[in-house]
Amino acid sequence: MFLHRMNVLAAQPRIRTPLHIAQRVTRGRLVMEGVGKTFPGTAVPVLKDITLTCEPGEFVVVVGPSGSGKSTLLNIAAGMTNMDSGTVTLDGKSTDTPGPDRAMVFQDHGLFPWLTAEQNIGFGLNMAGMAKSERLDRVEAALKMVHLTHTRTKLIHELSGGMRQRVAIARALVMDPAVLLMDEPFAALDAQTRTLLHEQLQELWCQSHKTILFVTHSVGEAVRLADRIIVLHAHPGRIRRVVDVNLPHPRQFDSYDISTLVTLVRKEIEDEVNRVNREMANDYWKPEDQSDQKSDVRGEGDGI
Repeated sequence: MFLHRMNVLAAQPRIRTPLHIAQRVTRGRLVMEGVGKTFPGTAVPVLKDITLTCEPGEFVVVVGPSGSGKSTLLNIAAGMTNMDSGTVTLDGKSTDTPGPDRAMVFQDHGLFPWLTAEQNIGFGLNMAGMAKSERLDRVEAALKMVHLTHTRTKLIHELSGGMRQRVAIARALVMDPAVLLMDEPFAALDAQTRTLLHEQLQELWCQSHKTILFVTHSVGEAVRLADRIIVLHAHPGRIRRVVDVNLPHPRQFDSYDISTLVTLVRKEIEDEVNRVNREMANDYWKPEDQSDQKSDVRGEGDGI
């Protein structure tokens, strides 16, 4: 019954963006076709024949074991890493080099410690030569979106880890990119802060409906946020499975449907890790099967 429910959830038609929103989301169609990448000195490609389309306003999350090329895929989309084969286009235009139509948020916030939160957010606009009045208006709107209006004048060392990441997200959004690229932006945060930022990122996405391509190691994070989850093979990185997450936003993170999909995606990654281990070594660690254990084990550890 449990497995049947998981399969039903994964097989249901996708819940599309409401029509009135879909009609005004016209930017941010990211198309990757046949993307491959091999780093010098390595025999196995890090990515092989990746074909993926992120529709305007879609939240796509990429997961997979270490070595599956998640961050490399994101860097190629950003134009920061050259691919060996394939094409990447954004709204029909090539993305071979970085550009203002794509903004990246990293695990390390990368903020300037000598600038205030407000100055960090407006830095890109200032470098682009935007008029001061318009720049201040856009920074003010971005501060409100990430709920940091009252900390605008604080330096980076005066902000918590969660606040710093919100400043980094605001700095990306204020440029009004067509696509927001996020490389494990919450990985270094504690569990409580991470959950709070999941809720706030959902809120930001519901307001802006930017196309988001998000990389994470956390299956729970993927299911909480994504419209669609891309599970990668490793060595070389290829698409193993695509899971549509047909749950409305904002999501109840402790719901049964969330837990069900977490189990489904986690099983996909676990199977992939075991496959890689079998190929790379003759033996690999796997939990012992407890089903045939005798019942008179005396209950050691039952109280823990």
